[in-house]
Amino acid sequence: MIPASRTAAGYRVFDPDSIGRMQLIRSGLSIGFSVSELAEILRERNSGGAPCRRVRKLAAEKLVLLEKRLRELQSWRRELRSTISAWDRALAKTPRGKQARLLEQLAIRPKAHSRFMGRGIQKRREP
Repeated sequence: MIPASRTAAGYRVFDPDSIGRMQLIRSGLSIGFSVSELAEILRERNSGGAPCRRVRKLAAEKLVLLEKRLRELQSWRRELRSTISAWDRALAKTPRGKQARLLEQLAIRPKAHSRFMGRGIQKRREP
């Protein structure tokens, strides 16, 4: 990209090609491409190459990973629903002010939830 000039007020002024390139990059990032992947693709394209098949292959690979992750999340959701339901039953039997020992119940339940141990709900990291 061509370095942006600045107005007297300090705002950056981008040429139309740079704006288009930034929009392309933001679109690529929004569907899961990493900055380094986009940099390689654009470098190849700028030197006259046609990275279209590679772009398509990368997108297909991302879709496979996304579908796998969705299956994992759906399984995790089922396990959490089941756990919460079991905890509701335990709490219904527990007098107010007494410990229901909910977390300890995880140790005696089937280990389906162990696949998700340590994952929590976190921000996605760039690969």
